[in-house]
Amino acid sequence: MTSDDLPADICTALTDAGLDPVAVLAVVDAALAEDLGGGVDITTTATIPAGATARADFVPRADGVLAGLPVAQAVLSAVGGRGDAEVEFKPLATDGDLVRAGQPVLTVTGRTRWLLTAERTALNLLCHLSGIATLTSRWVDAVAGTGAQVRDTRKTLPGLRALEKYAVRCGGGVNHRMSLSDAALIKDNHVAAAGSLTAALAAVRELAGGLPVEVECDTLAQVAEALTAGAELILLDNFSVGQLAEAVRLTAGRARLEASGGLTLSTARDVAMTGVDFLAVGALTHSAPALDIGLDIVPAG
Repeated sequence: MTSDDLPADICTALTDAGLDPVAVLAVVDAALAEDLGGGVDITTTATIPAGATARADFVPRADGVLAGLPVAQAVLSAVGGRGDAEVEFKPLATDGDLVRAGQPVLTVTGRTRWLLTAERTALNLLCHLSGIATLTSRWVDAVAGTGAQVRDTRKTLPGLRALEKYAVRCGGGVNHRMSLSDAALIKDNHVAAAGSLTAALAAVRELAGGLPVEVECDTLAQVAEALTAGAELILLDNFSVGQLAEAVRLTAGRARLEASGGLTLSTARDVAMTGVDFLAVGALTHSAPALDIGLDIVPAG
C-alpha cells in the first residue's frame, strides 16, 4: 500500500502532524502483517457475513491526552481499502486534545469484518501514543510557569521513534534529536575514548561544525571545562537539585542546561525551579502506560 491509497484527508492530517505518510504506512503494514500472520482473521471471517456493515466508536475508558488518531485511521483504511468496503470516518477530537472517559473520539462506519480485523492494530498504536502524550502532559503541567521545557530522548521502540516523538509533542513536550546524525551528544564514553571533554568537543566540531552539539557533564568541574571549551548546550547527568542550581549559577547564561537522570514527577518542579532550560525524560517514551481506549461495535440497523 502506498500513500496514494490513503484518503487525502488522512494524508493531510499525517503531513500536518509532521509525519511522513509513507513511513507511517510502513509501520502500519508491518503491524498488520504481524497480526494476520500471512493469513486471514479466522474468527472474524467465520462469524461475520461478508456484506455486514457496522459503526465502530473509539471510546476512552480513562481521561487523557489524545495522540495517533490519523494513524489509527490509516490502519482502518489499510484493512478496509477504498473499494466496496470504503471507510467513512468521523473524527470527534483532535490529537493533543484532553479527552474524557466515555466520550467517543472517532466514529467509523464500514464492513464489520475489516473493522474487527483492524481493531487491535489500530488500538495498539492509538493507546500507546495517547499514553505517551498523557504522561508528557503531566510532566509539562508539573513544570508550568518555570520556563523549563520537557523533552524526550532516543529511548524509543525501534521503528516507532517518529510516532512516539510526535506523541510527545501532542502532550506539550519538545523533541531532542531524531537520530545520531542530526545532532551530536558527547557522553562519558566519548570523553573517555577521546581523552578529554575538550578534545571530544573539538573533534565533533571539526567533523560537523554546523550541527547542534551537546556535552554531558557528570561534575561541576566538567561543566567549567565545557564552558571554557565553548559548549552551548550542557547535559547535567544525575545532578542533585543543589548541584543543578550551582551549575546554573556557574553558567550564568553562557550555555543552555539540561537536567537528566533520576528525574521524577514529584521532583520535576524543584528541578525546573533551579533555572535549567530542559528536563530530559526518557520515561516519556520507554515507560508510558497506554491510555485505555476501546472500540465499541454497533451493528447496522
